[in-house]
Amino acid sequence: MPTYEYKCTKCGYRFDVFQSMTAEKLEECPKCSGQVKRLIGAGSGPIFKGSGFYETDYKRSSSSPKKSSKSE
Repeated sequence: MPTYEYKCTKCGYRFDVFQSMTAEKLEECPKCSGQVKRLIGAGSGPIFKGSGFYETDYKRSSSSPKKSSKSE
C-alpha cells in the first residue's frame, strides 16, 4: 500500500497517510478540519537489503587467471 502526502489549503499542515490505492482520498485536515489536497509524490526508490546485489550476483571472480594470446 502506498503512502500519500496531503496538504491543508487552510492552515498549510502537511501529513502522510498510508492507505490502499482503492481507498477514497481524504478531504478534511486532522488539525483544523479545513480542505486538504493530495500532493503528487516522487514515489519511493528501490530498497536494497543485505550486503548488495552486485557483490553476490554480478561480480566476476578475480581469482581466475587471464589468458594471454600471443601471435607467432
